[in-house]
Amino acid sequence: MKKQACLACAVTLAWAGLSTGVAQTAPGGSAPAFSLAGLDGAVHSLTAYSGKWVVLEWTNYDCPFVRKHYDSGNMQALQKEYTGKGVVWLTVCSSAAGKQGHNSPRRWQELLSAAKSSPSGFLVDADGQLGRLYGAKATPHLFVIDPKGALVYRGAIDDKPSTDKGDIPRATNYVRKVLDAGLSGEAVTPFETAAYGCGVKY
Repeated sequence: MKKQACLACAVTLAWAGLSTGVAQTAPGGSAPAFSLAGLDGAVHSLTAYSGKWVVLEWTNYDCPFVRKHYDSGNMQALQKEYTGKGVVWLTVCSSAAGKQGHNSPRRWQELLSAAKSSPSGFLVDADGQLGRLYGAKATPHLFVIDPKGALVYRGAIDDKPSTDKGDIPRATNYVRKVLDAGLSGEAVTPFETAAYGCGVKY
């Protein structure tokens, strides 16, 4: 079955001279290139999405901070809204085998279906190469890349670092702020915030 092929998915990463495997790119610099097969069996590479806005979302469905945004439908609504506007949204799980949040591809298919999650692709990064390349530290941790390949945002989804779903309507959503500005043709000033949530389980 094609969707199960990614049990043995290989990651091809363009390290851009990095020797530690930890991202050194600050917002405003070129986003590290990558190529990784998704649950759908397709290979998702940053170069293939040149000319498009790209969001990378690190996740762990067992993390209460992630559950805040999925149980409320907030994350799925963002995915649907912006993929509908041509944004490429890639959800990534870098939990290692045996660690919290790690699931088999088949189990991920079941979980995504139950959550009605609708990213452009879901990437299982069990060896943590992609997560370390980008310096993903938390779940959720969000990265926004502009059509020219520049990393313009890295950090929290919003300014309410809690597990309370009631905080969502009162929050400033940083990802929405960046995408709305960029999609409307406004200049986007690259910036970073401190990601909140559970540590990525490398």
